[in-house]
Amino acid sequence: MADIKAFRALRYNQQMVKIADAVTQPYDVLDEKQQDDYYNRSPYNIIRLELGKQYPQDSDTDNRYTRAAEFFGEWQQAGVLLQEQKPSFYLYCQEFTAKGNRYRRSGFLATIKAEGYSSGNVLPHEQTLPHHKSDRLNLMHACLANFSPIFGLYSQPDRSCDKALAAAAQNKEAAIDFTDELNVRHQIWVVDDAETVAQVEKELASQKIYIADGHHRYETATNFAKEAAKNGWSNCDYLLIDLVNLFDPGLIVLPTHRLLKKQADFRPEFFLDQLTNTGFAINKITADNGQDPLDMTLDAMKEKSDKENAAFGLYMQGSYYLLTTNRSHHLLTKMMPNTSDASRKLDVSIAHKLILENIFSIGKEELASGAAISYSRDDKEAIAMVDSGEHNFALLLNSTSVDELLAVADEGEKMPQKSTFFSPKVIAGLAINKLG
Repeated sequence: MADIKAFRALRYNQQMVKIADAVTQPYDVLDEKQQDDYYNRSPYNIIRLELGKQYPQDSDTDNRYTRAAEFFGEWQQAGVLLQEQKPSFYLYCQEFTAKGNRYRRSGFLATIKAEGYSSGNVLPHEQTLPHHKSDRLNLMHACLANFSPIFGLYSQPDRSCDKALAAAAQNKEAAIDFTDELNVRHQIWVVDDAETVAQVEKELASQKIYIADGHHRYETATNFAKEAAKNGWSNCDYLLIDLVNLFDPGLIVLPTHRLLKKQADFRPEFFLDQLTNTGFAINKITADNGQDPLDMTLDAMKEKSDKENAAFGLYMQGSYYLLTTNRSHHLLTKMMPNTSDASRKLDVSIAHKLILENIFSIGKEELASGAAISYSRDDKEAIAMVDSGEHNFALLLNSTSVDELLAVADEGEKMPQKSTFFSPKVIAGLAINKLG
């Protein structure tokens, strides 16, 4: 099954660098302003390695990847980055607020052998894009390292690995402890005693690992490992991962909403007619006594969603609607003939097939290009994006459950992109996995 190993991480020397100023959110959620902000925080911020700036004068010998390699080498020589003395696991706890509640999610940083999905040891759940994999491969070639972990899930009901790591860290001071700009507290404990390391490695050897986040990085690492094997390069087949037990009480999944970018010929009443003709029941949400119509819509979505029926929120022209339809809709079988019930009955599949593709002819290629659809993980932001006039409507989704993710992955299938949002993200810069 999965091959999980402790490793000797490169970590920031906190006598030289303030760790809160050195780490970043994952590269794939950053915009240009956030990139600039991280650049300005510290000359040693991991952004210079993970997502370097691009300039008009860049060339084959001077570009974001070559500069990352130069910084990486210089920081090691200067003692900014120091390597652990023993192979270790890194107990990683994140405290955060979601939907008004405070949670604590516990996992641990490790390395996992990069191997193809066909082995059945590591299973994906979302589709990927070639451009992102090319970018990550160029960075691995230049630096021979993983700067940010992928996020993986495993199933261990008795949580014996969690307990062993927590016991090993008990009464030890956290090696890293800070709160980031999103009010997420990050804590790391180094677990290097041989007995605990051996126990965790042995127990996880019988586990499948499900990729929750980081498909592009995992597939890139797999391709890099194959290339390394052909060229005789050693120690290039393990990548950095944060592993969280499916039974951890702090594991939550949030939805990602879909928004139709402004179309000049869009007609709201005709769209509602098309929804009805497609088989959706439509109920307009009316707020009384000062109630928030958005909250009413989100509550109604949760209430009406079950094994038989899917429920969505629609915001358009200042009005809210509840949309419901049967998960066994005949069009889904017609449009997804070679897929399992687990995939066809997902909210994201129903939204993509019955609404975006069936009504607006927005298929996989159009979704991948980003020309027709925008995404938002925040319901209030989604409403504001429509009110700005840049989008015709917001389609609000319920969360994809972990059980649904596992069911699709076990079928060997993949969900559409942005089907899941595990919050909070696993940040870059806490530990670096050096290859070669």
